[in-house]
Amino acid sequence: MIDVLKGICTEKRGVDPVTLEKVLVLAIEIAREGREGRKVGTFFVFADSENVLKNSRPLILDPLWHHPVEERRIENAGLRETVKELAQLDGAFIISEDGVFLSACRYINASSEGIELPLGLGSRHVAAASITSKTKAIAIVVSESSVVRVFEKGRIIAEILPEVWLLQRFSLHLKGPYSTETGDELAVVSEKE
Repeated sequence: MIDVLKGICTEKRGVDPVTLEKVLVLAIEIAREGREGRKVGTFFVFADSENVLKNSRPLILDPLWHHPVEERRIENAGLRETVKELAQLDGAFIISEDGVFLSACRYINASSEGIELPLGLGSRHVAAASITSKTKAIAIVVSESSVVRVFEKGRIIAEILPEVWLLQRFSLHLKGPYSTETGDELAVVSEKE
């Protein structure tokens, strides 16, 4: 496990920490690389997939639906590149706890009622907070500003800055005490336990 992600990828989240790390690494890759020179924003919802699917609907014909499970596993290099390509489209990716991409381009039924987010965060963030308040899922939002935010129980629990230099130009949205871990060109700011 990448050392700086240990505080996020723990058993206390109630999900598989190894698979959560793989999803986070994919999100960080998208934040750093973008696609074909453009910054890309996208959204992953991990675990409690049955309830997440009940609280969402397809925006377009689902490009991942009904493909063989082996081809939709996060470990599949071909899938990772497909996800990076599909990240340019609107909607969320739904991922099972065992790392299978179940659906892409999903509209999350989101309500901002009871959701408290800092000003300036967009609809992906509202949807992430909303779906994690209704389910036991973890949501990961990649902003076009290259910041990766992790949501649990309706709130931001971590902000990942893929480029360390962003830390100096970044205003935190975490409330309360937090800790910062830095590694090779990566900084993770997460709430203290």
